[in-house]
Amino acid sequence: MAGSALNEAAQAALDRRFMAAAIRLSRRNAGRTSTNPSVGTIIVRDDGAGPMIVGTGVTAVGGRPHAETEALAEAGELARGATAYVTLEPCAHHGRTPPCADALVNAGIARVVGAASDPDPRVSGQGYAILRAAGVEVVEKVLATEAAEQMAGYLTRSLKKRPEVTLKLALSSDGKIGRKGAGQVAITGEIARRDVYLMRAEADAILVGIGTALEDDPALTVRLPGLENRSPARIILDRQIRLPETSKLVSSVDRVPLYIASCLEADPHRRAALERAGVRFIGTETHEGVVALPELLEDLAALGMASVLVEGGAKVAKAFLDEDLVDRIVLFHGPDAIGEDGIASPIDADHIPAGFRKLRDMRFGEDSYAEWVRDL
Repeated sequence: MAGSALNEAAQAALDRRFMAAAIRLSRRNAGRTSTNPSVGTIIVRDDGAGPMIVGTGVTAVGGRPHAETEALAEAGELARGATAYVTLEPCAHHGRTPPCADALVNAGIARVVGAASDPDPRVSGQGYAILRAAGVEVVEKVLATEAAEQMAGYLTRSLKKRPEVTLKLALSSDGKIGRKGAGQVAITGEIARRDVYLMRAEADAILVGIGTALEDDPALTVRLPGLENRSPARIILDRQIRLPETSKLVSSVDRVPLYIASCLEADPHRRAALERAGVRFIGTETHEGVVALPELLEDLAALGMASVLVEGGAKVAKAFLDEDLVDRIVLFHGPDAIGEDGIASPIDADHIPAGFRKLRDMRFGEDSYAEWVRDL
C-alpha cells in the first residue's frame, strides 16, 4: 500500500508538472482566438524510459483548429496509449468537424487529464462523459484555478455574457495617475511599460475615454519587437465623436481596428468622415449623460471580444468601478511623486473593493506591481 500511495503521489506531481506546461503553452495565442479560448494541449507517453512529450497544440489564430487536434496531428501514432493534458474540457458538440472528445478517443488516447471545466452547455461534463464511455481514464480539475485564470475572458463571456474587464492604472508615489493639461506623464519605467505591452498583446481590446484620447493622443498599440501584430482593437468612449481625424488612433486604423462608442445624437458628418478613414462605430445607449457601460460590454461580447483592458482615465476607471464591472485590478506604482496638480487615482492598494483577492506582487526595476482578481 505504501508503494501504491507513493506512485499515486508521484503521478499527481507529474500531472501538475505537465498541466503547468500546457497552461504556459496556452498563452501563446491569448487574445487571437476570436470567440474560442486559447487552450493548450500536451500529449505525453511513457514506453518505459520515462515520460516524453510527443505532441503539443494550442488553439489556432482565429479559433480553429482546436488545441487537441493540433497536438494529435503532431503526435500521430504515438498518441495511442498516451496521456493528453488539456487546459479546458474537450468539446463535445458537432460542427463540420467532429468534437475533440471523439478525436481523442479515435486517436487511442488512454488517459485525459483536464484542468478547467467548460461552462458552455454544449460541453459542460459531456466531453468527459464521451471519454469515459469509451474507456478513457479521466482526471479532472488539475490546476483548475490556474487554467481558469488564464482563460478568464472566455469564462466570463460564457457566464456573464460580457468580456472580462481588467482595470490597469499606473500610480505615482503620491497616488496620482497624471497631471492636468500635461498630456502623457511617465510614471513607470521602461520595464513596466514593456509588461503593459504584453498585457495588451493578450487582450481582445483596449478601452479609454475621449478625455484621455484628446489629452494624451495615444496610439494604444503593442510596441515590442516581433509582437507589433498582436495589438488589440482600440475602443474610445466618445459620445459626441470628438476624436480628431489627425489623431494617432485614426492614423493607425489601417493596421489596428479602432471602434468609437458614440450616441445617436452625435454629429453625422463627423461620423461619416471617420468612417471614411476606416473607423468603426458602436451605437451606445446613454445613462445620465454617459455611455451605458453594461450595454456596451454586451455589444463587445457580441463582437466576439472576451477581454477588455481599461487603461484610462480617472473618470472612466471610476465609472467601471462604480458599476461593479471590473473583474481584475492591476496597479503599477512608480517611485516619484507628481504633486498637488496631479490627477488623483480613483483606487489604490489600500482601497480595493470587497470581493477581490490579491493574486500577485512583482517588481519591475524601481516600479512595483500588484494584481487583484474577483473569482467567477
